[in-house]
Amino acid sequence: MTDHSRFTGHGVLVTGAARGIGAAVARRLAEEGGLVLLTDRDLPEAGRAAVSLRQQGLVAEALACDVADRLSVQAAVAHAVAAFGSLDVLVNCAAHCTPDAPLFEDDPDEAWARDLDITLTGVQRCCRAALPHLAASGRGAIVSIGSVNGLQDFGNHAYSAAKAGLSSLTRTLAGHAAARGVRVNLVAPGTVRTSAWEGRADELDAIRTLYPLGRIGEPEDIAAAVAFLASRDAAWITGTTLVVDGGLTAVNTGFHAALRQRPDGVRAAARPAHRDPEAGTGR
Repeated sequence: MTDHSRFTGHGVLVTGAARGIGAAVARRLAEEGGLVLLTDRDLPEAGRAAVSLRQQGLVAEALACDVADRLSVQAAVAHAVAAFGSLDVLVNCAAHCTPDAPLFEDDPDEAWARDLDITLTGVQRCCRAALPHLAASGRGAIVSIGSVNGLQDFGNHAYSAAKAGLSSLTRTLAGHAAARGVRVNLVAPGTVRTSAWEGRADELDAIRTLYPLGRIGEPEDIAAAVAFLASRDAAWITGTTLVVDGGLTAVNTGFHAALRQRPDGVRAAARPAHRDPEAGTGR
């Protein structure tokens, strides 16, 4: 059951909050008492998400914000502080992913620069603008959304490089901000059912078989992890990357499937586990 008091009175700013993971995060933190500013370049969609929350008696506002624009970011932070009296939680969800060219050498400079500017430098802009206010609150927390793309090869060169960079920024910023009472953490999701996958049900079904837990993620799965890291339940956690991926990066599902399948297509019998003859029987 959700603890509806973990963020009571907390001013919260969520970037990329119009849909998908960002919208789910905004909803989760608002449901737990947060005063939430939903920001996105798509203000009409962010506005609809905020209205939906207010119709449930929750506190939510929407504001246009482009994380690639320093002044836009500063205005969003100032708005949150003015509206809620403090800024206690920053959640960085905004990102950009450009499909790779067939050959790496054909990737245009502009696409590389844009992915890094929004996905990595955008987080830096938001953290830089928010940090003094988070420190002043006495309970400040930053949670950014990374990706398993930053841990293993799942394609998308620039996006993956940016997400890997977020892991490093999380560690270095955590070290810097700790003395100021601000915790900094990262959630690294696997495949999550968002609008980016609309019309691609067959692909999602194929991908699902790679996940040991037997399904792809939902935005609410990621929102729950963000809520934990942003809350006092994680008061002694900073600088960490929490992988939320249904076991994808922990278990080589394809390797195990290959071992279980004989070349003629007949499932092979499971091999007995190796046992050291000199070992005891207690394990």
